Amino acid sequence: MTDVAEVAEERPRDEVVLRTEKVTKLYPGTTALKDVDFNVYRGRVNVLVGENGAGKSTLMKIIAGVERPSGGRLLLEGEEVAFSSVGDAADHGIGIIFQELNLFPNLNVAENIFMAREIKKNPVNIDHKGQIRRAAELLKRLEQDIDPKAMVGGLRIGQQQIVEIAKALSQDVSILIMDEPTSALSSTEVEVLFRLIDELKSHGVSIIYISHRLEELVRIGDYITVLRDGAMEAEAPMGDIDVPWIIDRMVGDSTVKTHHSETDVRGGVVLEVDSASLPRPGGGWTVDHVSFSLHAGEIIGVYGLMGGGRSELFECLMGVHPEAGGSMTLAGEVMNGRTIGRRIRAGMALIPEDRQREGLVQSMSVAKNMTLSGLWLLLKNGFHISRDKERDEVDRLIGDLSLKAPNPGASITSLSGGNQQKVVIGKGLLTTPKVLLMDEPTRGIDVGAKADVFSIMRDLADKGLGILFATSELKEIQAISDRVIVMSNGRMTGMFSREEATEEVLVAASAEGHGTSETKGSNKVSS
Repeated sequence: MTDVAEVAEERPRDEVVLRTEKVTKLYPGTTALKDVDFNVYRGRVNVLVGENGAGKSTLMKIIAGVERPSGGRLLLEGEEVAFSSVGDAADHGIGIIFQELNLFPNLNVAENIFMAREIKKNPVNIDHKGQIRRAAELLKRLEQDIDPKAMVGGLRIGQQQIVEIAKALSQDVSILIMDEPTSALSSTEVEVLFRLIDELKSHGVSIIYISHRLEELVRIGDYITVLRDGAMEAEAPMGDIDVPWIIDRMVGDSTVKTHHSETDVRGGVVLEVDSASLPRPGGGWTVDHVSFSLHAGEIIGVYGLMGGGRSELFECLMGVHPEAGGSMTLAGEVMNGRTIGRRIRAGMALIPEDRQREGLVQSMSVAKNMTLSGLWLLLKNGFHISRDKERDEVDRLIGDLSLKAPNPGASITSLSGGNQQKVVIGKGLLTTPKVLLMDEPTRGIDVGAKADVFSIMRDLADKGLGILFATSELKEIQAISDRVIVMSNGRMTGMFSREEATEEVLVAASAEGHGTSETKGSNKVSS
C-alpha cells in the first residue's frame, strides 16, 4: 500500500496545485470528514473514491465553495484560501459538475449554461443570440445535437447531464471537479467525455474525478485517493494499483459477487405486458409494442443504451402516459385505465431514474420521504397516522437497506447521493409491492452499497416479489438477472436466459439494427 507520505516524497511539491490539510466537517450528530489531506496534481486526473457516506461529495463541496470546513485549511498554489461561495471558488479557477443536477427546468439549455454569468450586449441587456451560439459550440465540442433553445425540463436525464458538463466547460477553470459525471451517460457519450478530459489535461487543467465505475477510474486516472468513513485511507499513483486494491481499501473485500437465486423456483405470472406502446410526437414509437411476462420471485434486467426506451416503458407500466397503448395485467387484475395511485395500491412501485426530481422531496426528512407513498398503510382508525408504526417501519427499512443517516428526522439533503437512493428504494418497498420497477437503481452508488442493494433485491425476489430493473451496465445485468430483456430504439430486440446473456450477445442486441424480437434469444417469456 502506498500512503500519502510516500507519494509526497515521490512527487515534487510544485506539482500539487491544490491541497487540503487536516480538513474536518461536522454536522449535527455526525462527522462527515475528519483530518483529510487531499492532493490535486496539476494537469492530472485526480480520482477520489469511497463508499457512499465516506465524505467524497462533502470534500468537493468544500473545495468548490459550497460548504465551509469546520477545521483545517485549503492551499491553492501554496497560498491559504477560504471560499465563501461557489462564485468565489470560480473566481479562483475552480469549477464543479455536481452529482445531483443543478438546472432550471423552465429555462432553455443556453440560459442554464450561462446562468449567473450571462453574455451581455451591454450592462443591461442579455445577448440571447450570443448565448445560443456559444452554447451550440459547447454542445458540438461534446458531440451532442441538443438544441440550445430546448427547455431543459423536456430533456432526458442523460441530456441534462450533458448540459451540466457544458455549463462547467463554459467557465475558464484551472481545476474542474467532476462528481459522478458519467452516471447517466451512454457508453458513446462516456467516450466523448474521456476525449474531452484528455484535451483539458493537455491544457494544464487539473481534474478531480469521482465515480463508482471503478474500471473507468483505472483507465483515465493518474492518481487515486480513497476515503473511508470520512477519513483518509490511502493515496497512490494509478499505475501502481488495480481494481481489487481499490475495493479492498474502500470496503475491505475485493470479491466480485453474483446474486442469483439458489433454488431458481419461480411462482406464477405476476405481470403480463402485451404490446405496450408509446407514440413518439411527430411519428414513430418511443416504446414499440413490447410484450413480456414477469413471474413472482423473478428478477428481469432490462438492458440497453440511452434512448432505447427503458425508462419510457416503466412510465407506461406505471400509468404516467394516458396515450400509451397495449395491455397490462398485474396479479390477474387488468391495469388499463388505472391511475398511478391505483396502480401503486394494486402492487406496482417505481424507483425512478432521477431521484432528486422524481423520487424525493428536498424539504422533507429521511423518515417523511420514506413514508410518503405508503401513508395509507400507516393509518389507525382510518384517519390518523400511527407514529409508532411509522417509526417502526422507517427503522426497519433503515436497517434492511444499511442506510447511513444521523437519524430518521435528518434532512434528506444531509445524506450522500447513494444513501438518498436507498431512501427512494425504501419508499417503494414500504408500499408492499407485488412488482417493483427499478430504473437505474445503482446510479451514483458505490461498489459496497451496490452489493447491499443487490442482496436486498435477491432477498425480496426470494420472498416472491417480481422485479424489473433497468441498467446500462453489463456487469449489473449479469450479477443479478434471472433473465434479460434488451431494448433498442423502443423495441425489444431480445429476451435471454441468464446463461444466454453474455456480454457479446447483449451488446449486439442493444446496437441499432441488431436483432429483432423474432430472431434474438427466447423473446417471449413463457408463462
